[in-house]
Amino acid sequence: MRLLLAAFLGGLVLFFWGFVANMLLPLGELGYEYPVAEDPVLSTLQTNLPREGVYIVPGLTAEQYADPAQAEAFGKKTAASPYAFIVYQPQGETAMDMLDELGLQLASTIVASGLMAWVLGLAPWGFGKRVTVSTVLGVFAWVAVAVPLWTWYRFPADYIGGMLVQQLVGWLLAGIAIAWVLGRKVRRSY
Repeated sequence: MRLLLAAFLGGLVLFFWGFVANMLLPLGELGYEYPVAEDPVLSTLQTNLPREGVYIVPGLTAEQYADPAQAEAFGKKTAASPYAFIVYQPQGETAMDMLDELGLQLASTIVASGLMAWVLGLAPWGFGKRVTVSTVLGVFAWVAVAVPLWTWYRFPADYIGGMLVQQLVGWLLAGIAIAWVLGRKVRRSY
């Protein structure tokens, strides 16, 4: 029962930290830019992207990469061209109705906190060590997910830095809530 309570409370803390980080602080917009003329960009996307997906422009398929001439031409093109990582949906949805997204986000923070509570409950640690481990695992998640986005897909450094602050603070706060619910150090016999 304590594990479920820790998951729920940790998830709520993480969810509300996400609200603060994205709506009240500038962390949610670090690295975001907007086109000078949005409508021509949208029109070009609709004309040239055939279906929902992730697009990298300029791009090179695995078959093209296997051809040395095409790979060499691609290398020259990437050195001389702009680059874009595009998450594309041919038909969007209203950005002003976020009820479904908020529900999914809350559920995901509760599940993530449940996993964290389970990990923190495995060892007979006290409050401080549980909070430290939660924070370190939050940084671990950032290194595992965000750093490859920066390394391979050229996400802006300020965007990646904002993600670090969100993960670090979020898992510090959630760790405090989880450790508080899990209680004092438990002696186990193995």
